[in-house]
Amino acid sequence: MSNFDIVIIGSGPGGYVSAIRCAQLGFKTALVEKYSHLGGTCLHVGCIPSKSLLDASELYDKALHQFKDFGIEITKPTIDFSRMIQRKNEVVEQTGKGIDYLMDKNKITVFHGMGTFKSSNQLEVKDEKGNIKNLEARYFIIATGSKPANLPFAPADKERLITSTEALNLKEIPKHLLVIGGGVIGLELGSVYKRLGAEVTVIEFLDRLIPTMDGGLSKELLKVLKKQGMKFSLSTQVTKIERKGDKIFVQAVEKNGKEIRFEGDYCLVAVGRKPYTENLGLEKAGIELDDQGRIKVNEHLQTNIPNIYAIGDVVRGPMLAHKAEEEGVLVAEQLAGQKPHIDYNLIPAVVYTWPEVAGVGKTEDQLLEEGRSYKIGQFPIRALGRARASGDTDGFVKILADEATDEVLGIHMIAARAADLIADAVTLLEYRASAEDIARMSHAHPTYAEAIKEAALEATEKRAIHS
Repeated sequence: MSNFDIVIIGSGPGGYVSAIRCAQLGFKTALVEKYSHLGGTCLHVGCIPSKSLLDASELYDKALHQFKDFGIEITKPTIDFSRMIQRKNEVVEQTGKGIDYLMDKNKITVFHGMGTFKSSNQLEVKDEKGNIKNLEARYFIIATGSKPANLPFAPADKERLITSTEALNLKEIPKHLLVIGGGVIGLELGSVYKRLGAEVTVIEFLDRLIPTMDGGLSKELLKVLKKQGMKFSLSTQVTKIERKGDKIFVQAVEKNGKEIRFEGDYCLVAVGRKPYTENLGLEKAGIELDDQGRIKVNEHLQTNIPNIYAIGDVVRGPMLAHKAEEEGVLVAEQLAGQKPHIDYNLIPAVVYTWPEVAGVGKTEDQLLEEGRSYKIGQFPIRALGRARASGDTDGFVKILADEATDEVLGIHMIAARAADLIADAVTLLEYRASAEDIARMSHAHPTYAEAIKEAALEATEKRAIHS
C-alpha cells in the first residue's frame, strides 16, 4: 500500500494543474492516469490538436484566397494532409513531454492504469498488463473529464460516422462532411475541413448556433460562416442515420414538419460531451451522482464523502479546460487552509473559428431574463485601421453595462484574435470596471483592442470616435 496526502484521478488540465498546486503547497501527491500519456482529452483529442489543425487550415485558406491581395504571388498551394496530421501529433507529443517534465519537477508520483475506488480512502490502480497497485490517501480529487456524447439511435462507428476524436485523425479530407451540432466542437472542426476544400453542412436542432453564448454573436457567426461557404440547417431534428458503403445518409425533420435528407461521405456527431464516471467504483466509495450523470458537489467541490472532491467536466458547469484548472487550484488551496474563490460568471467562453468568438459575463438574454436595465455599446471591427491592414474585418465588440451604475456586466466579441482579447475583458469584469473606466484607458493604435475602448465609448455616451 502506497500512502499519499492527495491522490488525483485523471491527468487532464484540471488534474495535472491541481497536482502541481498540491505539490507546491507541500502535499505528498500522486496522479493516476488510465492511458500511457498525460494530458487528457484537451491535449490529445481536444483543445491542442484541434488548434493545430485550425491554424494549419487557416494558413492554407489565406494562401489560397488572400495572399494575392497582399501582393504575394505564389503557385497554387497544395495540401499534404498526412504531414498536417503529423505536425499536429508532434505538437501534442511536445506538449505531453512538457507535462511529464512538470510532474518530475514537482516530485509528483504518477501511476498509469485504471483507478477504481475500493473504499473512500483506498484506490486500486490496474495497468494494461494487469498489474495492481493499491493507493491510500487522506484526500482524493476526481478529475476524469468527459467523452463525446452519441446519438442513442446512431452510435458512432468511428469510420464514417465519427466523433471529434476521429475527426482529428482522418486519413483523407472529406468530400462532404455532415456535422450534427452547431456548438463549439462542430463549428471548429467544420471550419477546418471547409478551409481544406470539403463541403460542410451543419445540422442543428435549435434555431441558433453556439446557444450558450450571446445571441448577437450567434447571428454574426452564422453570417460569417455562410460567407465562407458553410451550409446550415437550423431548427432541424435528426431522426435517423444510415451508412451505405462510403456514404452517410442523415434523415431529419425541420421545424415545420418537412422531412429532409442529407448525404455525405463523413458525418461528425458533435452533440456535446458527457461526464466520464465509468469503472471508477464510485458506488464503493459512496459517491452520489446527479440525474445527468455528474458527480454531485457542494460549493467547495466536495462530494457527499468529505475527503473526496471532484472538478472539471465531471461536475456541473461548462466543460472548459480553464474552468477545470481553476477548480483544481481551488481544491488544492482549500485543503491547505486557504480561502480561494471562483466567480463562474467570469469564466470566458471561446470558439476558435476565424474570426474567433469570445464572451464573458452576462449575455443579453440573461439580463432580459433577470429584468435588469442595461445599455449597449457596440463597435464594428471593419472600422479599425488594424483590421483593414490585416484583411480581417468581420465581427464586432459589444459591451453590456448597467443602465444606472455604468458597471460592465458582459463583454462579447467576434473578431480576429478574440481568444486573446477576452482575457482583458475578464480582468475588467473582475475589477468591476465601468464603461467609462474603459473609455478613459489608453489603447495602443493600431490594434484590435481599440474596439473594446470604442465599444465602451459607445456604451458611455454613444460617442465612439471611429464609427
